[in-house]
Amino acid sequence: MAKRATSGLLFHGSDWNFATLSRAYDAIEKIALEEMGLDVYPNQLEIISSEQMLDAYSSVGMPLMYQHWSFGKRFVYEDHLYRKGRRGLAYELVINSNPCIVYLMEENTMAMQALVTAHAAFGHNHFFKNNYLFRQWTDASAILGYLDFAKKYISRCEERHGIEAVEEILDSAHALMDHGVFHYRRPPRMSSEKVRERARERLDYEEQTYSDLWRTLPLAAESPDLEEVERQVSERKKVLNLPEENLLYFLEKHSLILEPWQREILRIVRVIAQYFYPQRQTKVMNEGCATFVHYTIINRLFDQGKISEGAMLELLASHANVVFQPDFDDPRFSGINPYALGFAMMQDIERICTNPTAEDRDWFPSFAGNGDVRGTLLDAWANHRDESFMLQYLSPTVIRKFRLFQLSDLAMDKYCEVAAIHNERGYAAVRAALARSYDVGANQPDIQVVDVDLLGDRQLRLKHSVKNGILLEQEGRDATLLHVHRLWGYDVSLAGMDDSTGAMLYECSTAQLAT
Repeated sequence: MAKRATSGLLFHGSDWNFATLSRAYDAIEKIALEEMGLDVYPNQLEIISSEQMLDAYSSVGMPLMYQHWSFGKRFVYEDHLYRKGRRGLAYELVINSNPCIVYLMEENTMAMQALVTAHAAFGHNHFFKNNYLFRQWTDASAILGYLDFAKKYISRCEERHGIEAVEEILDSAHALMDHGVFHYRRPPRMSSEKVRERARERLDYEEQTYSDLWRTLPLAAESPDLEEVERQVSERKKVLNLPEENLLYFLEKHSLILEPWQREILRIVRVIAQYFYPQRQTKVMNEGCATFVHYTIINRLFDQGKISEGAMLELLASHANVVFQPDFDDPRFSGINPYALGFAMMQDIERICTNPTAEDRDWFPSFAGNGDVRGTLLDAWANHRDESFMLQYLSPTVIRKFRLFQLSDLAMDKYCEVAAIHNERGYAAVRAALARSYDVGANQPDIQVVDVDLLGDRQLRLKHSVKNGILLEQEGRDATLLHVHRLWGYDVSLAGMDDSTGAMLYECSTAQLAT
C-alpha cells in the first residue's frame, strides 16, 4: 500500500501554535462554507486554561456574568470532581453571539483543536444563526453588550443597597427562572391611540344601551350580583392580560413592593432565561448538527491528504466516544445520548436522500431519493426543534438501530406493558412518544397567574395544570411559593387542577405555610 504524502498536511504531531491553528481554520472554513453551504457568524477563537473553563462552566458558559454565590458553589463542585479525576472537561465551549465566541482548551492536541473548531465554530455556529427558534428569541449581536450592562448594574446595586439585599432578590429570581420565559410570541402592545379608541367605543356602547328605567328599580342589597362580579373579574383579567405564563414578567410589572432596581434585576434574570430557552428545545438537533459537520469535515480533510492516519485515528476515537450510547443496564447509562441520536438521524437523512429503501420511500416521500443531502439538512436545521424534528425525520431504521420500544407504566396496572414494538403501527407510536419526551412545554409544570385583585386582598392566585396526574414535589413547591411571596409581598395561593377534567387536586397558600 502506497504511503500518503505528508507535504500537504496541516499539522504534524500533537503540538500546536497559532500559525497551525490559523492554517487548519482556513482549510476547515473552505469545506464548511463552499462544500457544505453553511452560513455562520464571524468567529472569535479564544484559548483558555482548565481553570478558565471551570469558571465558564460555573457562570452558565457566558464570558460576562454578574456575581452570585451559586456560581462560586458550582465552581468548587466542578473543580473538586475534575481534580479527583471523576469528571473531564469539555474540549470546547461555544457562545451564541455575533461574533460567535469559541473557547478552545489549551491542553487539547492539534488534532482535537481541528475537530472542536469544526464542531463549534461551524456546526454550532451555523445552527445558532439559522435555526428559527434562535432567530425568533435571541439577539446574537446584542447579548454580550447586555451581559456587560447586567454585570455592571448588579455590581452598582450591591454597592448601593448591600450584597445581602441583592442576593435575596437574585435567589428568588433564580428559583423562578424556568417559569420566567415566554413560550409563544406575545401580540404587539396596543398604541396609546388604540387604547383611547377602545375606551371611546366602550363609552359609546354604554350610552346607547343605557335606559333611565333601571334607576327606578329597587337596589338588591342582600346578595351581590353574580353577573356583575363575573364582569369585574373578567375586566380585571383583561386589563392584566391574565392568565400569564411568565411569572417573572408578571412580578416585574405588577408587584406593589418592588423598587425600580429590584424590577430591573428581575428583568435581567428573565432576559437571560429567555436567551437560553431555545437551547433547551434543540439539544439533540444542535449537537447532532455540530457532530455531523465535524465528522464530514475531518473525513474530507483526510481525503484531501491534509490529515495524517495517526491524527485521523485520534479524531475517530474521540468522535466514537462522543456518539457512544450505553445500554440501559450499563452503569454509565443516563438516558439517550443527544450526540448519538442527533448524529444518527443526520446520517440517516443523508442515506435516505442518496440510497433509500422501499420503506424509506413510504415513510419519507418528500425527500427520499432526492439526492439533495445539503438542501434537506439545511432545511431541517433551520425549521425544526427536537420534538418536530423527530416527528418528521425519525425513521424505522434509527428506531431499530437504537432498539427503541414503548412501555406503558400506569400506576393502576400491576405490570409494565410493551405498548409498541417494531412494526408499522409500533414505529409511529415510538416516534410520537420519543418526540413528546423532548417537548419542553409538556415536561415542565404549567403554572400560570390566573387572578389578582389589586384593589382588594391582593392575593396572587396561581394555577397548576396537572397533566397525567403528575403532582409537584411538596418541599420544592412550598419553597418556590415562598420565593414568589418574597417578590409579591402579599399572600400567594396555588391550585392544582386536573388538565383533562378540571377537578381540584390540591390547594395551598403562603398564609398556610406561615402557620
